[in-house]
Amino acid sequence: MDEAIALFNQSLEITERIGDVQGKAANLHELGNIYANKGEVDEAIALYNQSLKIKERIGNVQGKAATLNQLARIYTNKGEVDKAIALYNQSLEIFERIGDVKGKAATLNQLARIYDNKGEVEQAIALYNQSLEIKERIGNVKGKAATLNNLAGIYA
Repeated sequence: MDEAIALFNQSLEITERIGDVQGKAANLHELGNIYANKGEVDEAIALYNQSLKIKERIGNVQGKAATLNQLARIYTNKGEVDKAIALYNQSLEIFERIGDVKGKAATLNQLARIYDNKGEVEQAIALYNQSLEIKERIGNVKGKAATLNNLAGIYA
């Protein structure tokens, strides 16, 4: 991971020097992923927020939604579920607006998992069913199986 961080930092330096803001945002996002995987969540949050600001400024809405999802995942793991829900809902709105059904289905699944963990079973079931309907429609068999597994867990 340290080697990956060093390489991403080199890439980040280059993107800054040549004015490649999209590349800079992508590097910051990937660095955030590495720090999140290392368990250094404060550093990951800072990097994701830097990436998010750039993506908002340049109008990269799909990238913004991806970064919002990563931030939501971190806040979920930190136990800050209300913040995570808000971030997932922002992401969901973007996926709906741009027609990214795969991103929408995945986000609905993540929201369902949070509501399930909160004990709000009916809300979780409704979200899983929305995700399932999309996965069936687009032929995502693996995603459908995972969502069915999640629903089975609730009913069990």
